[in-house]
Amino acid sequence: MKGKLIVFEGTDGSGKATQAGLLCRHLAQEGISYREIDFPRYGNPFAQPAALYLQGALGSHPGDVNAYAASTLFAVDRFASYKEDWGRFYEQGGVIVANRYTTSNAVHQASKLPDGERDAFVDWLFDLEYRRLGLPEPDLVVYLDMPTEITERMMRRREAETGTSADIHEQDEAYLRRCRENAREVVRRCGWPVICCARDGEPRTVEDIHQEVWQIVQSHL
Repeated sequence: MKGKLIVFEGTDGSGKATQAGLLCRHLAQEGISYREIDFPRYGNPFAQPAALYLQGALGSHPGDVNAYAASTLFAVDRFASYKEDWGRFYEQGGVIVANRYTTSNAVHQASKLPDGERDAFVDWLFDLEYRRLGLPEPDLVVYLDMPTEITERMMRRREAETGTSADIHEQDEAYLRRCRENAREVVRRCGWPVICCARDGEPRTVEDIHQEVWQIVQSHL
């Protein structure tokens, strides 16, 4: 008996981790057993290749590593996490809430390619992870759409408040814009529900967004 896999997707700074956490809290209140997962799994040895890529060890710009190579680095971490961590729980019928998944490579890595090559890349990506590696396909992908200029502002604030440094994706505003533009096509192709996270040039409250998330998730449980 397979479980349910619910994924939060969106460009950097769109609030995926926040909304994943709020959904998990809501599931707990409803008495629904769940596991929360987050990619990449910083600190885990299987995530180290992806972390090194994001830190700039393979090039200081996202385009220095091609879409296929970068996606393979992230796929290793996801396969290992399924085997090490959450696979059995999912296979026994559990609900998995994921902050990022294979879908992130469809959003981020496909944006490195010319328009005419993106569909073939997404086909390759989904075949690699969902069929060749045997990872489960999501039952629901919620795409959080935040304007890039707001995302940039929020990420710079987060860096100042936490003392952390942005990765090579987060540092490149032009790249984030391309990701958001590419995401529109991926969302259309895959039929993901989209939540607009800003109104009148300002972010909506996290609770307001969560209420919309919960309305969508209920029909998939």
